[in-house]
Amino acid sequence: MSYAIDELPWTEIGARLAEEPRLVFPVGALEQHGPHLPVGTNLALAARVSTAVSERLGILRAPPFSYGVVAGGGPFPGAAGLRRKTFHRAVNELLARWNDDGVRHFVIITAHRFEPLLESLLMTPSVPASKSVYDLYQIDVSDIVESDPEAEHGAELETSLMMHLAPGSVRVDEIRDFVPHGPALRKYTRRRVPTPPIESGGVLGRASLATPEKGARLFRRWVATIVEAVRAEGLGTAADEPPPPARVGSS
Repeated sequence: MSYAIDELPWTEIGARLAEEPRLVFPVGALEQHGPHLPVGTNLALAARVSTAVSERLGILRAPPFSYGVVAGGGPFPGAAGLRRKTFHRAVNELLARWNDDGVRHFVIITAHRFEPLLESLLMTPSVPASKSVYDLYQIDVSDIVESDPEAEHGAELETSLMMHLAPGSVRVDEIRDFVPHGPALRKYTRRRVPTPPIESGGVLGRASLATPEKGARLFRRWVATIVEAVRAEGLGTAADEPPPPARVGSS
């Protein structure tokens, strides 16, 4: 049974929403992740987690939204995104349309750790439906990875996940580590500079620590945490007080 609305006729979508009025909506981005990972890494991770969550819970899911809000420009071809205002309007219009179709609660899952994007998602929708926003990078995985997940990009965590989920997309011979120290590290991890320095190749951290086994454990943790959270939160309706937007913290 498919839960992807782009694979179903409108009649079946309407019938399913009448029974289960929730919709999973994955949001990604196109951003550099070093010479060894595709620029669509954030998109792939959000899409794969959303697929697993929707199938575990029996909830319809929308196609992934590919173009998030990304930081600055820089010398990394292919990285592209929308301005915050454009992104907010586009997502809001989509949610409003699905709300008209009968969706009463949105389960928004993103794998792009950038505050302007997260804030935009938390501000939507301006419709009667309720929503929860799940930032996958807020899930505690410190017992699985050796590095600090808060201080990396395109390194151990994301490389491990892609080795597990899409091994053919990982260019193992191009894996590199880049670990800046002091002010340079703090500026980039806190997004005070728009892009990583060119000498990093788009990597922050130790990608060489990645393994597919870690990726499998990370993926299971992400999916199980979201499934548990969605089950616990219940379903808000236009007539009820909707639950507040949520970001997943520790598992």
